[in-house]
Amino acid sequence: MCPEDPLKFLEEKIREIMVKGLDGILWDACIDSSLRPELKRISETYLHILFGLNDEQLMTEELCEKAWNFYSNNLKKLYFHAWMHYCLLQKKCKALVKQKMAFAGDYYDTRITRVVVQKWRAWVQFRKDQIALAAMRIQKVFNDNLKKIILRAWHAEAQSSAKTKAYFERLVKGDQEECFEKQDYEQYSSSETVKDEMSNIQERAILQIFHYIDLIDLARCAQVSRSWMLLTQASSIWTDIDFSSVKHKVQDKTVEKILKKWRPYVIRLNLRACSALHWPSFKSISECKNLQDLNVSECKGLNDESMRLISEGCPALLYLNLSYTDITNGTLRLLSRSFSNLQYLSLAYCRKFTDKGLQYLGSGKGCHKLIYLDLSGCIQISVDGFRCIANSCSGIKHLVINDMPTLTDKCIQALVEKCQQIVSVVFLGSPHLSDVTFKALAECKLVKVRIEGNNRITDVSFKLMSKFCPQIKHIYMADCQKITDISLKTISPLKYILVLNLADCVRISDAGLRPFLEGSSGAKLRELNLTNCIHITDASLMKIAQRCHNLTYLNIRYCESVTDGGIEALGYMTSLMSIDISGTTVSDMSLVVLGHVRRMKELSVSECRKITDLGIQRFCQGAKDLEYCDVSYCFQLTNETVKALAFNCRQLTSLNIAGCHKMTDLCIQYLSGVCHYLHFLDISGCVHLTDKTLKYLWKGCTQLRILKMLYCKNITKQAVLKYSVKLEKQEYNDADPPSWLGYDSAGSVLTLNKKSRPGSEKAKSLSQNENKEAT
Repeated sequence: MCPEDPLKFLEEKIREIMVKGLDGILWDACIDSSLRPELKRISETYLHILFGLNDEQLMTEELCEKAWNFYSNNLKKLYFHAWMHYCLLQKKCKALVKQKMAFAGDYYDTRITRVVVQKWRAWVQFRKDQIALAAMRIQKVFNDNLKKIILRAWHAEAQSSAKTKAYFERLVKGDQEECFEKQDYEQYSSSETVKDEMSNIQERAILQIFHYIDLIDLARCAQVSRSWMLLTQASSIWTDIDFSSVKHKVQDKTVEKILKKWRPYVIRLNLRACSALHWPSFKSISECKNLQDLNVSECKGLNDESMRLISEGCPALLYLNLSYTDITNGTLRLLSRSFSNLQYLSLAYCRKFTDKGLQYLGSGKGCHKLIYLDLSGCIQISVDGFRCIANSCSGIKHLVINDMPTLTDKCIQALVEKCQQIVSVVFLGSPHLSDVTFKALAECKLVKVRIEGNNRITDVSFKLMSKFCPQIKHIYMADCQKITDISLKTISPLKYILVLNLADCVRISDAGLRPFLEGSSGAKLRELNLTNCIHITDASLMKIAQRCHNLTYLNIRYCESVTDGGIEALGYMTSLMSIDISGTTVSDMSLVVLGHVRRMKELSVSECRKITDLGIQRFCQGAKDLEYCDVSYCFQLTNETVKALAFNCRQLTSLNIAGCHKMTDLCIQYLSGVCHYLHFLDISGCVHLTDKTLKYLWKGCTQLRILKMLYCKNITKQAVLKYSVKLEKQEYNDADPPSWLGYDSAGSVLTLNKKSRPGSEKAKSLSQNENKEAT
């Protein structure tokens, strides 16, 4: 097979390749021509020759091996792909079976659950029927026993009446002595068997009731029976004595007698506004060695000498109220020497002490444990005085300084320099404070802030609160004109705000309130006052209804942009207990919605001219627990309003119908017949009321304490003097109604100019003052 001269053969082939080029090379170029196989020519391919059985074709082991490998590989691929297809098909079948089994399992569980629920409902219904049957039987037994008790009481009463009748008949016949002795014995024996209802109450419960009544009523209770008299002598009742409830009647002899008997047990003593007390009473107080709480506010007889007696005998005193008294620096010196444990001190409106007196607080044992201090109205205190307080009482936590126009930023800076534990500040009526005060208070972790009537406080103060007071809960910034929506946006991250009062901050609008309500404190807010925020609309009320699920008090008085649509959203707030929508444009529709809030206790719709009797009636049908109601200056209201309030809201304690000129004596008759818990009533401007009104109130409303009767021309002065003896406070005049009320003395509506409104600012201020006195 090899050529004779391989080198020569290769040389020739290489030259041939160089001549013809690579493209001219055939597969058999390097085989000798004599040794080349003869192949049959076919038109398209050599495959038939290569794989045929012709002996002339070339068949080698290598080619067969390659052919076999190619065939076996293709066959494996075919089998592998078939096997993969089969596996995928099986997998899909298993998934389908699994899905069907899951569906079958769910269907089976549903059927089982349905059967269980049906059986459970049948069992529940069976139990309900059993409970209803048991309740019916218990009610039947109760009714039977109640009837027996009533019949026995009636039988005893009938027997007593028969014996009394027989007694008088025998008296007529002349058997006086015999029947007297017999009747006396029978009455005594019957009185031993018949008991009153109060005798069944436990003594502990009666004692608890006696804790809540004043001294006069307690004395009356002691005269009811011997057992009650013994109960009124319990020492636990006399630990807390309140003479302020009888301040116009209490005298030195009464105080001396009571304190002499109960001095070892007296812990709290209230003598507020007892102006008739003098030295003997204060000497009796000094004998109460265990006294811890003493209130002698507005006691005109108190002076430095009286306080000397008290300081010598009451070393355990913790709470002391000296407001509205004539004490001087001498008393402040006694405080530091004798009351080293004093924690509460009120010097409000005490004008006769000076800065030097405050310096005494740090002398001697000092009042270093003082945590509450009230300096309201003490305009004589200067910056040096506040510096003395800081040096003496560095542990103060609660600071109250109201009605002090001389209070400046420097005073607060001098105080906070050492008193850095302050958590509560109240600055009502301090117009000269500014943002500098809050910069000074930034060192304190404030929890409560109350400021009113200040035009120098700006949004900067709110930024400081947001940054340095993360635990603040109570923000009261009323009538601060420079506060804007920015303030609300800055405090929106605070998490613990419960009370927010921005009354008369006229720059507040929906744009500021919305981010605050959406913030961390929105869901925790309990009280919100937006009085006279005229830019607040229904959008804010809807956001309040969505976010404030714990809100109990809402005041949107004189928010003129509020309509029935906004109030409708509040009807689903189950937590709401008090709402003031006075001076708005709402109608009866709003009252119908608010009637769905079952917990409502206070409602004020003063000056809502669209309110009618129908709205009040629908509201009262749902608000059975209403205690306070103000419908003043609602001209469309009549006797039907008071009738609905009286018969649906029997727990009513305060009612204002001032300016409702359609009211007559009949409405007061409705009121006095049912509302026996009424304490406050304003009928000013009700021109059709007469002396019968006072007569009805005298008989029915025995707990009435405050009565206002301004512009009541048909009520005479003689009737007022006769029936107002039990009242603590009454206001009366028989003048004609002023023109701003909108009607004359006959109840006829006056024609007003378009520019003037019946509910003018004067009427608003009068109504607000009346509400403050009522609360």
